[in-house]
Amino acid sequence: MATTEVERRRGQLASLSIAAVVIIVGVPLWWRTTETYRAWLPVSQINELANLQLQLSADVEVVFARGTVTPEQQKKVPLTKTQDEEHTVDEDTALRYRYETKYRTANIMEEDALNQTSAADADLSLHTLSESLCGSLVVYVIPESSSLLPEDVDVYIGQRRTALLRNGAQMRVGRTIEQLLAHLEPRIRQVLKVMSFSHTDITAALSGRVRLSPGNKESIADSMRAFKSSPGYEITFSLLNPDPKSHRLHWDIEGAVQTYIQPLLTKLAPVANFSIDSQTLYYAMLGVNPRFDSSRNAYTLNSDSLAHVINPVEARLGSNAASSNPVLNFLLYAPDAQHSPLYIQDRQKQKVPSNAFHSPRWGGIMVYNVNSFYGPEAVFPVDIDIDMAKVMGVFLAQLRLLLGVQSTTTPPGFLVAPCSSTGLADWELDRLMWSRSVENVATAATTITSLAQLLDQIGNIVINDNIAEQVSSAVASLQLAVAELEAGNLGFALQYSKEAILASERAFFDPSLLHLLYFPDDQKFAIYIPLFLPMCVPILLSLLKIISDARQRRKERQAKKD
Repeated sequence: MATTEVERRRGQLASLSIAAVVIIVGVPLWWRTTETYRAWLPVSQINELANLQLQLSADVEVVFARGTVTPEQQKKVPLTKTQDEEHTVDEDTALRYRYETKYRTANIMEEDALNQTSAADADLSLHTLSESLCGSLVVYVIPESSSLLPEDVDVYIGQRRTALLRNGAQMRVGRTIEQLLAHLEPRIRQVLKVMSFSHTDITAALSGRVRLSPGNKESIADSMRAFKSSPGYEITFSLLNPDPKSHRLHWDIEGAVQTYIQPLLTKLAPVANFSIDSQTLYYAMLGVNPRFDSSRNAYTLNSDSLAHVINPVEARLGSNAASSNPVLNFLLYAPDAQHSPLYIQDRQKQKVPSNAFHSPRWGGIMVYNVNSFYGPEAVFPVDIDIDMAKVMGVFLAQLRLLLGVQSTTTPPGFLVAPCSSTGLADWELDRLMWSRSVENVATAATTITSLAQLLDQIGNIVINDNIAEQVSSAVASLQLAVAELEAGNLGFALQYSKEAILASERAFFDPSLLHLLYFPDDQKFAIYIPLFLPMCVPILLSLLKIISDARQRRKERQAKKD
């Protein structure tokens, strides 16, 4: 009897020990080793980015030349003046534009520069005196009698960040300085909309985040034409020779790129990196049969048929699989002898002067007729040297549009200097940098907030340390970019915004996020129940037996006492 009681007691202790080990050690160990690892993310800072509040600050310096203000007015000219302009784009996006305007009079060297014979020379001389910071503007108010501007021009916008504003008859000496500044302010605001950011450009840059109003058709068309912001672009020049038996084409593409394209790309270096390649394709047709126009004795391509030209040609171009950057295609097509000359017509059935067209976010095609080189005694194939200056002039204009350098509609009385050898004015670069900075910030903020919402909704996605580091880097870069935009440091703002969009995309498209994406809870139960149930049933039954015996002994002791 005593031996049986000892054995029973030993069995109970063994069951309790096993149960204790399973509950105290086994369950926490299993829970710890099978839980989904999720590194810490700055959730509160990400939630703040969901409500995007951007402030863009531009520094404007207004310089009064001799003869525009009296000595008495000079004493009353304010040192600085700040103006704010607020816009609510939607419930989650708001914009504020701050213009810091500083007033002063021209110094001796600036007066000498303003005494040049032409506005272009004065613009160059003023640039050599002091180079304005990126994102800032200097407006020189010159007297009405100045010979720098033609009679019908009130404002001259040069190649740098400088504008010349004529002191009109309404601002003649004799008026108070308050009246003078009040009359200048609307004209300076027009200069800012041309040379710096405008609300239309900024809202177009936010097209990936907010819905543009249908009434703003011009900004919608511009945003749809240009490529989205990217850290790099691939530019491919292709020469299409469908009839190599009739003509042998020679083009100095390397020299043309160095002369016409590379100066522009060098100036655009702060915006993105560029790589250029070229190729020659033989027997490459457009894929659309042109129609013969007897009135012109030439073949024509209507604007309605241009949309069908891209796909057949694109199949022959190939692609750079080693790069994920967008590709800008520029095609030079020399028609075969049977379909020459070939001209492109617009919707009004008029010949397009450039004989070229561009496709939004794809590239451009130019038709180069060579039938004039066929003489009566020509020996086929005819050797033809392509006029690269003519070709690159067209491709350069298309490249500007596709990269987002929009042509600005100027108010009456404005004169804009023609493009220099670089193909881009300093203030045009600033406009593009403002738009790209805002676009990068909005895209990165949307990407990060979308990732945070996804990770919050699906709890079994692994968040490793690398993803957490990329998310934290993107959030920090976004905060720095927003701060630099607010401070008016355009160069730093663009750099931080590029870092933010790169880090956010690396985090969002990290392949490790898909490891446990399709591993729901019902599959966990299906795996663990066959494993743990055979082990847990004996332990559970032993515990129930121990509890039952304890209750029975308690009842027996209670009965003996009674």
